[in-house]
Amino acid sequence: MKPLFSIFLLTIGALIASACGNKSAETTAADAPAEAASASPGADVAADADTLFMYVADQVAMGPRIPGTPGHDRCVDYITARLKRAGAVVTVQDTLFAPAHSSVSPQRVRNITGSFNVGAPRHVLLLAHYDTRPWADEEADASLHNTPIDGANDGGSGVAVLLEIARLMNSLPRDLEVELLFVDAEDAGNHNDDLSWCVGSQAWADAFDPASRRMPDYAILLDMVGARNACFHREYFSERYARSVNDLVWETARRAGYANRFVDKVGGALNDDHIHIMSVGIPAIDIVESQNPETGSFNPSWHTLSDNLDNIDPATLKMTADVVINSIFH
Repeated sequence: MKPLFSIFLLTIGALIASACGNKSAETTAADAPAEAASASPGADVAADADTLFMYVADQVAMGPRIPGTPGHDRCVDYITARLKRAGAVVTVQDTLFAPAHSSVSPQRVRNITGSFNVGAPRHVLLLAHYDTRPWADEEADASLHNTPIDGANDGGSGVAVLLEIARLMNSLPRDLEVELLFVDAEDAGNHNDDLSWCVGSQAWADAFDPASRRMPDYAILLDMVGARNACFHREYFSERYARSVNDLVWETARRAGYANRFVDKVGGALNDDHIHIMSVGIPAIDIVESQNPETGSFNPSWHTLSDNLDNIDPATLKMTADVVINSIFH
């Protein structure tokens, strides 16, 4: 995933507007987010920081989760087993896919979905990518650029939050269908080819058929949500096309005392998985650190060998998980 404002994303924006029937986000997502944010799924239901950190550590211990490697296979098995243990209905989209008009060759994509409370009155999609960057191409030392990264934050953190929500689902209200999507092949993009990023979510969108499956009310993407002192600004495209979902999440965070961490300002415009979720007509937002004060963009560990467990803060993971839980169960 990278920051980007290009002809490609402007084209995607047009597709989003068309797919949504030219409705504003306020008419397609949750109504009255400020009122909803005051509700809670229950004071006794909260994410556990130690468990969240364990999920990240488990992933890092597998080695780099690059498609086609043993670490990636282990991660597929791990996520699938955790979802089944939590009681989810699990499906795997296992396909060969290449984006049209891209330099990317066909590759195996395994998108994993765990669904809870299927058929409940409301339906929310939560997603994160589980693959890791094959190259530490942001390292200052060019001799390290071909070294795979641990992906503790960039990949591991979002997966951890989804797995913790899965673990807690039996203790949460049953009136919400929660669809957890673990996206493959997000992070091996070429900076000269916009469509080489987020291949898994492109494959998911390509296979999406609203005539044969339920349309989620909205979607929340979690990407790089575990770094120390991470602050989350409203991502540009999220704000433009799903503002009421942003309002819901950021107001929930404010009421929980996290206004200094969920900053109520627009951040970067990002080429991330939510773009392709929006392309099928689902209002989608991206919770991601994109305005780090040191870099002006992503966390300093982004696509470097420093994206390891030392950079992960269990408190940040817990904050993010609790905000998402209290946002969707309104």
